[in-house]
Amino acid sequence: MPHSAPMLDERMVANLHVHALRLSEAHADREPYVLFQASTIAALLDGAYEGDLTFAELARHGDLGLGTLNGLDGEMIALDGSFYRADIEGLVHPVPASARTPFAVVVPFEAAVDVGLPGPLDHFGLLGLIEQHSDSAACAVRVDGEFELVRARSVPRQSPPYRPLAEVAAEQHVFELHDVSGTLVGFRFPDYASGLEVVGHHLHFISEDRTRGGHVLECRPRVGRLRLDPSSDLHVELPPGVELGEGHVDEQALARIEGAG
Repeated sequence: MPHSAPMLDERMVANLHVHALRLSEAHADREPYVLFQASTIAALLDGAYEGDLTFAELARHGDLGLGTLNGLDGEMIALDGSFYRADIEGLVHPVPASARTPFAVVVPFEAAVDVGLPGPLDHFGLLGLIEQHSDSAACAVRVDGEFELVRARSVPRQSPPYRPLAEVAAEQHVFELHDVSGTLVGFRFPDYASGLEVVGHHLHFISEDRTRGGHVLECRPRVGRLRLDPSSDLHVELPPGVELGEGHVDEQALARIEGAG
């Protein structure tokens, strides 16, 4: 049965050029300033936790990003061309090239914005700084620095029959990292990307020694650098059973999707 088809807001059509591809078509090499995405967040929310795209194939489209592995097996971090999985305890493991993903977003990262943090920031201060320097429909985010706190989560690996993500997220494991150096990677998408992407700020963390990481719930950087890579193009690889629709976003559905993360 096809999974939910996210409705494309007219603002997305105007500001974020979306190209839908099937796996057989998703073979082009990296394209500068083009985001590449496997599946949609709406499909993941519905429990579509099995994808066909391997990480070897994903690596051809970008060197920075985030996502998950088949079976919702941890939080994925892509950094400098390497792929990592943060498990349920927040421990980091290399991802084999043969592993597959049901949802991921990557980009060949080239910073157009590179600024030092003005000083210690709380979580909302960092998000505000990202907004201050974001002037496009979407952008990739990288923050390298020293953090007073990173509060992160991961979820347990799932087995069929798969439950919706909202149910799985209720079983998330939350952990805190204190006085840690590392990198935040992620994306900032506008609200009209709802259903296709996680709207707002979606960030994952990996420590400098590549031993700890996860999906970021809160962070407090002390010092560091913020780099942003804006984009107006998004290529979406659609696995079997996942479709894109056309029309206006249902604002109530948008609120549910925003709250589900």
